[in-house]
Amino acid sequence: MIDAATTQQKSAGATFWISDGIYGTALATLLSQDLYGGVGLLTGDSAGEAGLPPGHRRVYDLKPRKADLSSRTKAVIHLFMNGGPSQVDLFDPKPALEQHNGQEHSIAGGQTNVDHTGKLMRSPFTFKQYGKSGIWVSDLMPHLARYVDDIAIIRSMFTVHFNHEQGLFMIHTGRAISGRPSLGSWVIFGLGTENQNLPAYVVLDDPLGLPINGVWNWQSGFLPPLYQGTRLRSVGSPILDLEPDKLKSPGEISAERDLISRLDQIHKRSHPNQLQLDARIASYQLAARLQLEASDALDISKENPATLEMYGIGKEPTDSYGRRCLMARRLIERGVRFVQLYINSQIWDNHSHLENEMRAAAQRTDQPVGALLQDLKQRGLLDSTLVIWGGEFGRMPIAQIVEGSRSAGRDHDPKGFSLWMAGGGVKQGIVYGSTDELGYEAVENKVSVTDWHATILHLLGLDYRKLVFDQNGLAEKLTSVYEARIVKEILV
Repeated sequence: MIDAATTQQKSAGATFWISDGIYGTALATLLSQDLYGGVGLLTGDSAGEAGLPPGHRRVYDLKPRKADLSSRTKAVIHLFMNGGPSQVDLFDPKPALEQHNGQEHSIAGGQTNVDHTGKLMRSPFTFKQYGKSGIWVSDLMPHLARYVDDIAIIRSMFTVHFNHEQGLFMIHTGRAISGRPSLGSWVIFGLGTENQNLPAYVVLDDPLGLPINGVWNWQSGFLPPLYQGTRLRSVGSPILDLEPDKLKSPGEISAERDLISRLDQIHKRSHPNQLQLDARIASYQLAARLQLEASDALDISKENPATLEMYGIGKEPTDSYGRRCLMARRLIERGVRFVQLYINSQIWDNHSHLENEMRAAAQRTDQPVGALLQDLKQRGLLDSTLVIWGGEFGRMPIAQIVEGSRSAGRDHDPKGFSLWMAGGGVKQGIVYGSTDELGYEAVENKVSVTDWHATILHLLGLDYRKLVFDQNGLAEKLTSVYEARIVKEILV
């Protein structure tokens, strides 16, 4: 019989004094659900069978799971272009800007506390039509232009905030606030991964520095920490201290790992429902397996010279980004589910010196990106890999003059921007949606970030309405509380 005397219950560092033991037991159960998402409550993934909120699982792991829907897309490579690439200088030509260049316009400025001339500014770049599809691309992207018949450009994207910090949170997590799970975390939470010897969600950030918001861009938020992104280095050892200090025989290594595993399981039994502990143990187990496979997966020296040259490896300014694009292909080839590439600083954040800065950004990235598409296609991987290219927002069609600079740039524009997608399940050689005649605001077939997220999940066979996690009684989704639609017009 449960003692009805006052008892003390401790959970997650907080102390609760509970009277009447039967009520204390009930409260402890509820707290376990709230704090740990119901871990240990189910015998399977189906919460409905147990009468519990969706998102509950008995075990959180990275084992591959069956998708909700039939899908050809098995993996994602997200080429994130930090800073907000200018749509009117890359993929969305506007004759009206050429015609009215230098004229005053009423578009509001001052969003980033710098001076605006308020005058329309034409693109300094030349646009041409490419491929059988006749898609317009500026001369900044000659390598990508060769593959326009393989991509779908969305010209009608829009978002909710004009600052980088909130813009990055929105594009990566679905809300313009910190602390929420990233897109990659949601994907591996829903699907797991095929290769248990490599991380499910890999981040290849720039050796020169972290992007805005730093590691927050690939955090798991309120999802179990097992699902956060894993940074792998593109230069030197993929992970520091990957190799042991001294060589051991295979028998010694096996015995050592077996002992550690047993000790871990004993510790877990005495500390149930501790997601941080589970993730830490899982990360150590993965680290042991990584010793066998990570170095091989990221060793681009095994590629033939023609492939290295195709990616621009061994020359500047393409070497760094080319290495990471090639590594992304090698990781996807080995069963990694989600790979994300970043660039240091904000190379597409061109508030001044628009022509020079955009050329420099394109010269670093265009050849590697074109090579990645060619490589995936040649190897038969593009049909099952979704490739995404884009930033957090677009740029204004009016000129911006930063104090102290004589060369104009463009300010942030969240109301209309372009990105492209290619690969499994995406139509080839199409343009979807449009902005107004100046390229300022999406007006036709508008696509929100929420719509875009729902579409990506759909391409992977995940129903955005069912991919939920119980967080304090709320069935949280990547799309949050926002209305979403799947952009079926760009799907095969």
